[in-house]
Amino acid sequence: MQEIEVVRRFPEPPERVFAVYTDHAGWTRWAGVGTARLARRGSPDPNGTGALRVVGPGPFAAHEEVLDFEPPKRMSYRVVRGPIPFRDHFGEVLFEPDGGGTRIVWRCRFEPSVPGLGPLLRAVVTRVFRRALEGLATKGLGGK
Repeated sequence: MQEIEVVRRFPEPPERVFAVYTDHAGWTRWAGVGTARLARRGSPDPNGTGALRVVGPGPFAAHEEVLDFEPPKRMSYRVVRGPIPFRDHFGEVLFEPDGGGTRIVWRCRFEPSVPGLGPLLRAVVTRVFRRALEGLATKGLGGK
């Protein structure tokens, strides 16, 4: 089992960071993953529990289902389909108050479907998470 944890602090309050992060279609603008869209609405919040977000271009897109949605504290998801060779991918994002700002803890765990590929996949996913949080800071919350 591979495990990843990426942490980043934001000066904005948790309510704002959570709202921008969980606007799944908004990822197109800031996450650095290409296109993103909401393929199925959640309930009661469209971006909440049961939502299906599709992140990335065409055949390379990851399909992620939102499992838990607890504004402005936590969101969890699982990858239900995608091109990356892993299985049982579970992700969790925590939005913790930190002074007047927010500390995001983004973690996931998964099992590589190809033996020996774990360290490479862990490095790739860590890079994607860090790049996405950088984009959230500069383009999502920064509005550039």
